[in-house]
Amino acid sequence: MDIKDIRKLSDNDLKKKIRETKDELFTKRMQQANGTLEKPKELNVLRKNVAKMKTVLREREIEEENK
Repeated sequence: MDIKDIRKLSDNDLKKKIRETKDELFTKRMQQANGTLEKPKELNVLRKNVAKMKTVLREREIEEENK
């Protein structure tokens, strides 16, 4: 997910997307533990997407505090 797309989402949409991505990450980790994960790179991509979304949320929180 691109940072431009993330910034377009509302706070509630971001929180929902973070939850969905974390659920997907959990599923992928279980697949890795079972040896059925086909693309291990997906774990890194999902983790980075969660970090990007959390960063955008935090930036918005800081921006609101400074107003």
